[in-house]
Amino acid sequence: MSSLARLRLKRPIFQAPMAGAQDETLAIAVTAAGGLGGLPAGMLSPEALEHALAAIEGHGPVNVNFFCHTTPEAQPERLERWRERLEPYHQELGIAPPPPSDSPTRRPFDEASCAIVEKHKPAVVSFHFGLPSAELVERVKRCGALVMSSATTLDEARWLEANGADVIIAQGTEAGGHRGHFLSDDLSLQQPLAKLLPSIVEAVAVPVVAAGGIADPQGVRWALDQGAAAVQIGTALLCCPEAAVRAVHRKALLDPASTTEITNVFSGRPARGIVNRAMRELGPISREVPDFPLAASALCELRAAHESRCSGDFSPLWAGENRQHCREIPVAEQLEWLAGGLAD
Repeated sequence: MSSLARLRLKRPIFQAPMAGAQDETLAIAVTAAGGLGGLPAGMLSPEALEHALAAIEGHGPVNVNFFCHTTPEAQPERLERWRERLEPYHQELGIAPPPPSDSPTRRPFDEASCAIVEKHKPAVVSFHFGLPSAELVERVKRCGALVMSSATTLDEARWLEANGADVIIAQGTEAGGHRGHFLSDDLSLQQPLAKLLPSIVEAVAVPVVAAGGIADPQGVRWALDQGAAAVQIGTALLCCPEAAVRAVHRKALLDPASTTEITNVFSGRPARGIVNRAMRELGPISREVPDFPLAASALCELRAAHESRCSGDFSPLWAGENRQHCREIPVAEQLEWLAGGLAD
């Protein structure tokens, strides 16, 4: 039995874990519909992680996703320059900026996280930005979980296989949210899924999951025909009622005129989202932004103020390139439709 076969999924569809846009409700709904639900844990406190893992127990296999970045040293001067760059926007609205803070808003996978995983034993544990230490990877495997991680280049896929990943997610440039690169910050090395997926499938022996721009039955079938063992879908599920997307985000997703770009202005790390005022005027890529994840708190007051006015001008509206099939229908209906091409 292959590593993925032991999950006994009805459909080869994984839900992309999407921090800030969902909680365990979406993950449970996807698993109930025959796919693999995804729970984002990178922004959860240990207490919140305990609660979420307790909530998913008994509902079938779920992928619990963690970041494994290296938290940078404090950057007070850079943070102050970024605050000065944002000052005119606060003045425009007549609001005070948030107090200076260099506390990271996202936690990397660590000893405390691993202990909670060992206690709850989720079926799958995935990582973004590489893998944690070999010791932590081994502990996760010993508790029975499959280990997955994202690769944005062939070199990253080979590195992940050599360092213990049971499954590799091939993340094409079309994918929404944070890029998973970890061997190089050079965005010119990133590839669309049509180029990335076949090269990774040919190069590694472990199962490969295709991610990026897959949002209809034809895309699912294409990826499987290319050798993917499953597909990972995020954007196409964001408007389902089981997601927890803010109103401004949902409106942008359903707007046929919206476009996406890769930006670092919201978190300090490149991520694909719907173009808004912040991206146009501050980026989309800016060298002024503090390193991930220190940058996120600087925009929090602007985001809240604009969202209170029903505007997403300063919100991270994460989304992939393919949004035409975002639909406000239950997850079960969307997954049934997405898997429809597999019956041909």
